[in-house]
Amino acid sequence: MADDLGSITMLTYVKESPAQLRINVERRIELTQGTVEAYLEREYRSIWIIACGSSFNASHCAVPFMRKYLGRDVFVVNPGSFLYSEHAPADDTLCLVVSQSGCSTNSIAALDRLREMGIRAIGITGNLDSDFRDHADLEVDYGVGTEYVGYVTKGVVTLAEFLMLFALEAGHAQGTVGDDRYHRLVDQLSMVADVHSEVQLRTDSFYDEHRRDLLSIGTNYVLGFDQAYGVACEGALKFGETMKVPSFAYEAEEYNHGPHLQLTPAYTVFCVDDMNRGHERIQKIYREARYVSPHAFLLTGTPDASDPNVFAIPEKRPAEPLLEPLYLLPFFQIVAYRATTELDCWRPNPLLAEAERFAPNKTENIKRIMPIGS
Repeated sequence: MADDLGSITMLTYVKESPAQLRINVERRIELTQGTVEAYLEREYRSIWIIACGSSFNASHCAVPFMRKYLGRDVFVVNPGSFLYSEHAPADDTLCLVVSQSGCSTNSIAALDRLREMGIRAIGITGNLDSDFRDHADLEVDYGVGTEYVGYVTKGVVTLAEFLMLFALEAGHAQGTVGDDRYHRLVDQLSMVADVHSEVQLRTDSFYDEHRRDLLSIGTNYVLGFDQAYGVACEGALKFGETMKVPSFAYEAEEYNHGPHLQLTPAYTVFCVDDMNRGHERIQKIYREARYVSPHAFLLTGTPDASDPNVFAIPEKRPAEPLLEPLYLLPFFQIVAYRATTELDCWRPNPLLAEAERFAPNKTENIKRIMPIGS
């Protein structure tokens, strides 16, 4: 494996994502079977997804779809909140602990705590041969395939897809999703890979057109409502961990009630249109930001051709707007990759590399599972 790592980058896995998304839709029943069976074992009224980092963001991308098609409350809970607070899941809550690598120390601790509480510990991971194997009652592979780069991309979008597929299959099995709706949604999910590829192409063109702006990203906000908030969370994380700049994701209305007061013409703002109930409001917030900063951008399915700062989401896309994260995430992944590469700022401060021994967030196995950038 070591001989092949030199040619692998974060972009490698962005490019691989459409094929993996397509494969996972085709094998959705097999892929989600264990999780669906666990869900159907009893009458669960809510679901907790315990996750952090990109897994936390991918879960936020999927939660609106899950709530709609399962007809249940679904919450994303950070492992720290779960471990260090008195708040505990109810008896009728299904708990899923997620870590792509299966090496996150806080997720492993969350699995252990669930066991201590007498709650079935279900671990969702991209690596069955990881630490999760020894801490979960049920270990589930969500279908990312291989991803050796720690700045994960394919793992984010396939996790969001897995959670949506789980909700679709469980909803169909329990009757909240009828046959006709089920097949329509499968057809729409089958479109996602092609739209993802088109967004990749459009992002490269957009980057080239706005290269001066995108190479100047400093303090930045990424904003959105509902599933677009999940995209915003991952966008901000990608800018922060690759470009090493202060990046903040906000639910767009929350941004507009205080954080926006920091805005200056030097800030960068990305507004992500949910193309649903938040559509009109995000347009107004974008216009406000654009008035202040020339570095404000809008990602939308209803572009104004006269505004060069608008990224046009492809017209040929799934009718269900809650599927948006599955094809829009590559915008932020590609911008982060290209800008970081051109600026040559992949390496963190050497003091941070030395200090990580005080509060490690991964087990030693991460060096084997994700040897690049971990």
